[in-house]
Amino acid sequence: MEALRRIDDFQRRHRRLGIPLAVVYKFVDDQGMYLAALLAYYGFLSLFPLLLLLVSTLAVLLENDPALRQQVLDSALRNFPVLGDQLRENVQSFQANGLALAIGVIGSIYGALGVAQAAQHALNKIWAVPRYARPNPALARLKGLVFMAVLATGLIATTALSAAASATQVFGVHVGAGPRIGVIIAVTLLNTTSLLLCMRILTHTEIPVRRLWGTALGGACAWQALQWGGAFYVRHFLHGASATYGMFGIVLGLLAWLYLGAVVFVLTAETGAVRVHRLWPRSLLAPFTDRTRLSQADRRAYRSYAATERFKGFQKISVEFRRGPAADTNEVESGEADDSGGGRRPDDGCPGSDDN
Repeated sequence: MEALRRIDDFQRRHRRLGIPLAVVYKFVDDQGMYLAALLAYYGFLSLFPLLLLLVSTLAVLLENDPALRQQVLDSALRNFPVLGDQLRENVQSFQANGLALAIGVIGSIYGALGVAQAAQHALNKIWAVPRYARPNPALARLKGLVFMAVLATGLIATTALSAAASATQVFGVHVGAGPRIGVIIAVTLLNTTSLLLCMRILTHTEIPVRRLWGTALGGACAWQALQWGGAFYVRHFLHGASATYGMFGIVLGLLAWLYLGAVVFVLTAETGAVRVHRLWPRSLLAPFTDRTRLSQADRRAYRSYAATERFKGFQKISVEFRRGPAADTNEVESGEADDSGGGRRPDDGCPGSDDN
C-alpha cells in the first residue's frame, strides 16, 4: 500500500499524468464503452443507406462524366480504409432510380437522427447536464437535423479535399508532396472544426469552445492516425482477405471501424470535460476501494454524477462524503450537488491550480 500511495502522490503532483488518468476514470464512470457502442450501432444503420443515396445522387448529377463520378466515390470511400475496397466493389450494385433514392433518403435520415440522438445522450452525460435540463424530443430532433447538416457539409468538404490530394494533376499541373501535405493539414483542421461544432450544437449547456480547440485538434489527429493505421493494416495484412471472408468480413470490419471512431469521439469529449471542469487529479484507488482519501477532483466528479440524474428542476440532491478508513476519522463532508457543469463549486479553484 505504501508503494501505491507514493504512485498516487506522484501522479497528483504531475499534470501530464493526472489528466490522462482522470480521463480514463471518467470514461469508465460514464460507461464510455456503451456510449461508443450506441454511436457505432446507429452509424452502421445509416452508412449503407447513405452510400445508396450517394451513388444515386452521383449517377444523376454526373451522368455524363463517369470518370469524375468514380473519383468522387473513391474519395468518399477512402474515409473507410479498412473496408474501402470491399465497399467500392459492392456499392456498384446499387441502381440509380427513384426507389433507391427514396430508400436512401429515408434510411439516411433515420440512421443519422439515431446517431444525433446517441451523440446528444453521450455529450449531455459527459458534460453533466441534468436530465430535466435536456431538450425535449422535438427540440432534440431539431438539433439532430442541424447536426446532420454540419456533418454533411464536413463530409462533402473532406471528400473534395481528399479527391484533390489523390489527384496527380490539377488543371494539367503536376501536384507534388507539398500541396498534399497542405491538404492533410486542411482536412485535420476541418475535422477539428466539425468536432467543436458537434459538441457545441448537441450539448444542451454552454461549453467554452475557445478552451476546447486543443482537445478537438487532438481528437482530429487521432482520427487521422486511425485512418492511416487502417490503410497500413489493409495494405500489409488484409490483402485479398475479401475473397476469403466476403460480406461477413465487411460487416465485422465496418462495425469495428465505426466503434473505434466512436471511441475517439467519446474520449475527445471526456478530455474536454475533464479539463474544463477541473476533474483532475483523481485518487488512484478511488474506483477500486473505499479505503482511500478522495481528492477535490473526485468529489467534484461524484457530485456531478449525482446532479446529472436530476429529473426535475425543483428536485434537490445532497451529496455527503464520509471520510473513509484511510483517514482514521469519522469526519463528514457534505454538499449539495449542483448542475453548473461538472459539479463545480465556488471554492473549486480555477483551471491550472492544484487540488490536493
